[in-house]
Amino acid sequence: METLGPLVRVKKVLALQPYIVRVEFEDRTVKEIDLDNYLRGGVFEAIRNSPAKFAEVTVEGGTIAWPNGADIDPDVLYYDLEPATLTESEPA
Repeated sequence: METLGPLVRVKKVLALQPYIVRVEFEDRTVKEIDLDNYLRGGVFEAIRNSPAKFAEVTVEGGTIAWPNGADIDPDVLYYDLEPATLTESEPA
């Protein structure tokens, strides 16, 4: 497992267009992030299929979140890590 730097938290988030957000972290780093690969499966499907629901993104507990309970780990966003849905191995 790779070692990450310090843990970071989200300070602000703004939905720019479907799947794209501008995130400001507590250390003042600002990133525009394409969330396309993160919005897969289960709780993310409603967000993925509705630009209006996607635009409801907010900061909750230092991470980006939606009213339906979906959220994305801020460290994954900050360090450009692959979402779990891409790193999970397929059953043999």
